[in-house]
Amino acid sequence: MDSLNDNWITEKHIDFEYKKYVLLGYLQKVSEHFDVNKLYPFLSDLLRHYKSAVMLRDSKQAIYNKFPENLSSADIENQQLIYEKLIGDDILMQEIENIISYSIPQFEKYINEGKKSYDFIESRCAITPVGIVPLNPQEGYLLLSEKTKREAMVFEYQITIFEEPDARYRGIHMQYVMSFEKSLTCTYEAIKTELIKSINKFPNPATYLVESSMEIPFEETFLPIAKRTLVRYLATSA
Repeated sequence: MDSLNDNWITEKHIDFEYKKYVLLGYLQKVSEHFDVNKLYPFLSDLLRHYKSAVMLRDSKQAIYNKFPENLSSADIENQQLIYEKLIGDDILMQEIENIISYSIPQFEKYINEGKKSYDFIESRCAITPVGIVPLNPQEGYLLLSEKTKREAMVFEYQITIFEEPDARYRGIHMQYVMSFEKSLTCTYEAIKTELIKSINKFPNPATYLVESSMEIPFEETFLPIAKRTLVRYLATSA
């Protein structure tokens, strides 16, 4: 089981042993992915499930709202349909609370496992600017490469900033452009020069290199870590 439904606690059979079986089956798959350094989307999914379980633990009303409804009657005079929640007695609620109490430390355990892997892999990745950085580094090119491989992948990036009442957030949009084979003549600076000549979108594009000293899965790990690394780098250097 590679994924866990958002409403896994309250859907289908509400039975502690059954839900424990479902949860442990999912976590076993997550652990298998972590063992081969495939961190995403599994780490972010774990965090989402953990936050949801904590919310349910702290709010019985949230548990109540998770349940589906059955049509119980119709008020013809007022043209209203009346629904009732498919939730019953205290025994059922106790079973749900037992499931939640069991799941939270399990999620914490695997989140910590994923974060340790993330921190280790991130420490093996370095970001450096390629050539002269323009005044506006919010868009340009990001080069991704592993020292053990000759390929350098080029992505065009654009940083977006959005605000909420209590904070400002940075997001990133990336699109694959092309790949190069590194050599004595095809250096990172040469790649930047070629991008300027062949694409001619930016006169002096902001160009950064994220290089990993180890082999890691690209889609599940290297790319998401590189995105976060670039966003953090630009935020601190602004």
